[in-house]
Formats: sequence, structure tokens, C-alpha cells
Amino acid sequence: MTSSVLPRNPVGGHVPVAGGLAAAGLSYARDIGAETVQVFVANPRGWATPAGNPAQDEAFRAACAEGGVPAYVHAPYLINFGSHTEETARRSVASLRHSLRRGREIGALGVVVHTGSATGGRERGVALAQVRELLLPLLDELTADDDPYLLLESTAGQGASLCSLVADLGPYFEALDAHPRLGVCLDTCHVFAAGHDLTAPGAAARTLDLLVETVGEGRLRLIHANDSKDVVGAHKDRHENIGAGHIGEDGFAALLAHPATAGVPLILETPGPKARHAEDAALLKKLREYPRGV
Repeated sequence: MTSSVLPRNPVGGHVPVAGGLAAAGLSYARDIGAETVQVFVANPRGWATPAGNPAQDEAFRAACAEGGVPAYVHAPYLINFGSHTEETARRSVASLRHSLRRGREIGALGVVVHTGSATGGRERGVALAQVRELLLPLLDELTADDDPYLLLESTAGQGASLCSLVADLGPYFEALDAHPRLGVCLDTCHVFAAGHDLTAPGAAARTLDLLVETVGEGRLRLIHANDSKDVVGAHKDRHENIGAGHIGEDGFAALLAHPATAGVPLILETPGPKARHAEDAALLKKLREYPRGV
């Protein structure tokens, strides 16, 4: 955790919070040199909606505010507003409402949720109509100044994904009336795996230009900075350490040089122990200082 003067792109990571948001999460963040943090506020692979620890919540919120550290929540992976299963749809609403409430309680700027898939062989349009029915009311509940933004994260394109390519975000935003509390979390591994090359000359710029054209300026609010173990278009969500995968240092440098990423924090979700996360953070900080063009 560093100074309150934010760089162009604050760099941090998803931090473990077993033992307390502040006690464990912020300690890990300091050790990797994080300037921004992301946390889970519930079991990411379950439906439980636990109450927070008020003391830990306040300590976390105060420390992030004092250090000028942007904080984010990642909602559980099971959430799918396009599911054909009524129970999954119902639980998705409760789970995301919980993440949004907990996000506000800890001072998070945004809550990241995966865009889901059209299960059960249903048509994309039917699934998007359900997304609207279930998700728009949750967005309309975000009326307070300190409510977090809801940040949509596309997937690597497995199965009947509703959003994998950047253009897929267009119909999703339309289904939600381009709500003012709606934003995008761009996962570099996901978008690369979905088919957007970030390595060829000008490729990163074209991807980001398309994103702005699709959802509008200012909607990109967070980047999950993950290299890819697999080649472009592989539709495999396998994260690699920065510079050690198929995106490579030049791909991240090009992303950081683009005007659309100005002021957007980078959250690492890369493999390895704490020391490797610290190395990844240091490399991203170096790349933001020496961009290599777009």
C-alpha cells in the first residue's frame, strides 16, 4: 500500500482475506507493493452471503481511504443471470446484491461480475431478456454516492458465453439501458483467449478503440492484468505471469499507452506465491513508465 498520489495506472492485485480484510488482505497488499486491491467478500465458489466484520470493514475502508488505494470486490463465480435454471437465477440476484452491499460497506469503487452464459440451449436473446429482468433492478438500487459501480467482465469464450468478444458487450449494455452505474472490467487473458490479438502492431489499440466504440468513453473502469498460457483465440481461461505468456510485455505496454486506459487501475490475478505477485506488480509499474506505443 503506497502513497495517496495515484499514478496513471495504479497497480495491485487480488489479495487473500482469510484472517480479515484489513489484517490479512492489506498486509498482503503491502508486501506486493499494491496501489490498488481486489477482494472476495464471500466464498467465490458458493452461494453463502456472510455478514462482514464491522471492525475489519472499517479498518480496511479507512486504510484504503488514507492511502488513496482504490478497492474492488469480485462477486462469486457461480452468478449467471443467463441461466435457464430458476434456482441459479434466484441465487444470482441474492449473491450479487450481497456483493454490492458489502462493496459499499468497505468503500469499494466497483464490483466485478462475470457476464454469464445462455445455458440449457436457450437463445441468446432470451438469455439477455432475463439478464435485463434480473439485473436492471439491482442497478437501479445503486442510488447513493458511495455505491460501487457494477463492472462487467467478459469470459474467454467457453460454451454459450454471452460476452467474450468486445462487440458482445454492446447487446449486454443495451439490455441494461447502458445504466449509468454500469462499467467494464477488461480481463486481458479473457479477451486474448476470446480472439482479440493484443500483440501484433496496433492490435491493442484496435481492441481498445472497439471497446470505446461499443460501450462509450469512460466505461472501462478496471483491468484484470493477466498474461495467457495459451495462444490467441484458444478460448481457454488460463492465466500466466506478466511477460511469461503469449501476450508478453509489449502487449501490456501497448495497452497502457492507450488513452482509454488512463486512470484505470490494474489488478493482477496471476499464478504463484506472494513473491511472484510482487514481481508481476513491479514489472507492470515499469511498463507504465515506458510505454512502447499502441
